[in-house]
Amino acid sequence: MNLSFNTELAKPYHSASQITRVLTETWVQDNLYCPRCGNMSICKFENNRPVADFFCPKCLNQYELKSKSSGISKKINDGAYKTMIQRITSNQNPDFLFMGYSKSMNVIDDLIIVPKHFFTPEIIEKRKPLAPSARRAGWIGCNILLSEIPEQGRIPIIKHGEIIDYNEVLKKVCDSTLLMTTSIDNRGWLMDILNCINTIDNKEFSLSEIYLFENELRKKHPHNHNVKPKIRQQLQFLRDKGFIKFLGNGMYMKLM
Repeated sequence: MNLSFNTELAKPYHSASQITRVLTETWVQDNLYCPRCGNMSICKFENNRPVADFFCPKCLNQYELKSKSSGISKKINDGAYKTMIQRITSNQNPDFLFMGYSKSMNVIDDLIIVPKHFFTPEIIEKRKPLAPSARRAGWIGCNILLSEIPEQGRIPIIKHGEIIDYNEVLKKVCDSTLLMTTSIDNRGWLMDILNCINTIDNKEFSLSEIYLFENELRKKHPHNHNVKPKIRQQLQFLRDKGFIKFLGNGMYMKLM
């Protein structure tokens, strides 16, 4: 895997956005394997496809690429808010690839994959409508709140200029599929409980420590009046999937 862009490709272009698109998309097509099945290449869709940028010719999984020269930030600009919410709630979202690169050095610093089942409406932030004077007056875009996605769903392929082992990436992506659920409500609860667990520094934690997040969870899920039972339900799910281990006496241990 070569982390440098082929800058010769940019010479016919003058628009910064066109140059970025050509360099980053060509790099993915020439260098990246499929993080889902391990196939050694993925293919580019035709330009301006509304849903995804790439697909794996072997497993047919789809990917959308977001790149930024200032690195991968906590908040990523995306397209129309309504379209994004529809994609998430219909379970038709592609996996996302987030790339951070050095514009001066023309090399990739970071690349992560966020599997589609980590997306919930709560991590999609609605932007203000465009002003009446704008060409697309009233259009409402969105931001992806990357920092709200549990670390189990932010899987590095390249980290600080270092290529992560191929088998490690495939294993983490495979492990993450154990968290798949078609219910958007359950998915939201699962992501929130994972974030609570990740907030605790120690590898071992207690049920009472998770209960400390009750008020925060109640605000996020105002229609649920049984927060503690819901917490226990999600902990049981994570235990059954091998992400945590029940030690007895209200104690748990993180496994992933």
